[in-house]
Amino acid sequence: MAKLHYQVGGTGIVTDGYITRIPQDAFFGGPSGLASTRRAYQPDGDAVRSVLDALGGPSAVTTLLTGHSHWDHSFDTATWSRLTGAPMFGSRTTCLQVQAEAIPADRCTVVEGGEAVAVARGLTMYVVRWNHSGDSERNPEQHDPVELYAAPTPDPGGGGLRAGVAEDFPNGGGSRGYLFVADGPDGRFSWFQQSSVSAADIDMPIVVGGVDHGAPLANLEAAMADAGLDRVDLWIGTGGYPVASRVVPVLWPDYYLPIHWDGLWEPFEAGLSRLYAGGEPEAYFRDVGVELTPPAQFMDRWRLDVAGLEPVNNDGVKNALGFATR
Repeated sequence: MAKLHYQVGGTGIVTDGYITRIPQDAFFGGPSGLASTRRAYQPDGDAVRSVLDALGGPSAVTTLLTGHSHWDHSFDTATWSRLTGAPMFGSRTTCLQVQAEAIPADRCTVVEGGEAVAVARGLTMYVVRWNHSGDSERNPEQHDPVELYAAPTPDPGGGGLRAGVAEDFPNGGGSRGYLFVADGPDGRFSWFQQSSVSAADIDMPIVVGGVDHGAPLANLEAAMADAGLDRVDLWIGTGGYPVASRVVPVLWPDYYLPIHWDGLWEPFEAGLSRLYAGGEPEAYFRDVGVELTPPAQFMDRWRLDVAGLEPVNNDGVKNALGFATR
């Protein structure tokens, strides 16, 4: 999955914190099979709370982000905010989704790309307008940039929203990447995170409602320039070799941490369902001198600073959630 928890001093950021599991047979329609759902679903608040408690409780989460607004990224965002009071940043669609779950509108900030947000003292986030995986021919309802323009209406029979990508959970106008720059006690370090991407149109403008939001690669180059960077310490992302071969020459990361390869349906509490298989991307990263650092289990933890990326023991959190350590 794509869920992440960053802890920078007293600032705790959860990105794409999807813990609920909507079953695969709930979805149907469209080339992706994900366009529609057979009924409305509600977030699993108890499951989200158990993860929050393992992280240290409400004070451990002070900011929420969504990379895009499909159900497997934003379905639990309102629940996280309800449990923590944390503000959110994401697409217009994400903000409308959480309003449908009775979260105040002013708690969610719409980011279109190009913003520089002071998340905390010494931590700046540059928003990069990005695309979604796939292409317009194979899975248009999943790939093409679509926003909601009104809050979805909860199911009148029992509440809940329709999770289909052509229902209440379109992608939110493509996707958003986040470039972070931290001023640590020993110097500056940085990382870029994106949760979906397509090589098919990574250099083509994202147009929504007649508004040109720029091409993903050009937007990333602009964010790097705005941040005064010619390289980053870490890239957290997905996309395989076709994407890596285009993104690495912009980022020149020292490390790459892959996410979102492990499927959508397995219960979160069962742990990571399969290990990362590098293949062609692994060979490419080796050739260009980028260190590949795949997770082996949910809640694997690393420390990033000017000295590099180092694994940190996190068995206490894993044990609290019942994950096997490996």
